[in-house]
Order: sequence, then C-alpha cells, then structure tokens
Amino acid sequence: MPVQALQDALSALIGEARLWAAPLPDTDLRLWLLDERNMDRAFSPDETRRILEEPPYWSFCWASGLALARYLAAEPHWVRGKRVLDFGAGSGIAGIAAARAGASEVVACDLDPLALQACRANARLNDVSLGYSDDFFAEADRFDLILVADVLYDRANLPLLDQFLSRGRQALVADSRVRDFDHPLYRPLGVLHALTLPDLAEPHEFRRVSLYHATRQPL
Repeated sequence: MPVQALQDALSALIGEARLWAAPLPDTDLRLWLLDERNMDRAFSPDETRRILEEPPYWSFCWASGLALARYLAAEPHWVRGKRVLDFGAGSGIAGIAAARAGASEVVACDLDPLALQACRANARLNDVSLGYSDDFFAEADRFDLILVADVLYDRANLPLLDQFLSRGRQALVADSRVRDFDHPLYRPLGVLHALTLPDLAEPHEFRRVSLYHATRQPL
C-alpha cells in the first residue's frame, strides 16, 4: 500500500510521526500530511540529522502549492482540456488541483521516489488519475502547461525558468521564496496568500505567494 510505505519512511526519520488525511483550507482537497498534533517537541540531534539528509517535503503542503491549487479551482480555464505537467510535484497538490479543474492529462514529475508515491496516494485520496515521471528532461515537448510551485526556493534554481518552456508551451509559476525574479518571458499575475501545512510558523513573508506566467516565443 503506498500510504503504508510513506508511513514507514516517515517513521524511519521520526519514530512517532504519523500521516493523516488532512483537509486543506478553502479547498475540497485532502492530502496525506505529517500530523503536527503529536510533534510538539524538540527533535533529537539524530532526528535532525536524518531530516536534513532526507527531508520528507512530500509530507507537507507548501504555501505556494496550496495557493496555486486554490487559484486553479477559481480559474480552471488555465488547465481545462489541457495536457499539464506538475514539475517538482512533491505531494502532488498542484497536479491534483489541475486534474480536478478539468485537465485532459496531468503528469506529476519529481526526482524523489517517495514524492511520487505520495502523489499516487494523494491522487487516490482525491479520486483523480495522474501520470508519473521521475525525469523532466526525458519527457517529450508535448505539454500545454507546466505547473511549478515552491521550486525557486534558491536563486540557483532560476535557470530552470528557461527549461520549463522546453517541454511546455506555457508555464505557471508560484513561489514564496524567490518572489522578485526578473525574466523577459515571465510576467507577474499577482500575489496570493496561503500557509504551509502543517504550520511551520514561518515568517509572514513566506505566506505571500507570487504568481508568474510565461508563454514560449515562436522561433
């Protein structure tokens, strides 16, 4: 069972940590997330080391992913009838929201095998069908839209902005860490608001999610 495999991986990092099917605020979606109710304590040095070496980021719904999911629910024209790839999918929240909003095909793409297992479990939880990929650059240039949430957490990742348009005609990027990038193909659409779940008590600035859109230019 995918959920049990995820639980086993989480338990190996943090013994008493548990996953639960958490409802996401202001959506009709749920995700298997880390249950914060039994985690109100300091981590041991060994736990901290393991978490830093293999962070279970798939067990969180990051603010940008939640904001993008809400946006697609309110503006389904972005994905309706389109072929969509969710880059760096993590929990799969953006791809699941795209499938719910009427995308004709959604591929969840992530390098981490556990993240892809989380995407499978969360797709089942929300009664949607996804495809799965562990190599973005092995995908054909056939997508109408690339969704990107919480990937530009480091400015070293900014060159990816060009790569997104190598596999899709358009890209929709949501990010709360690097919000002020300047790229000739990407135009800002506005600022959304969301928080990471479970709540990491992050600074308020990380609850402000900038949304950008790009269209590949014809040759």
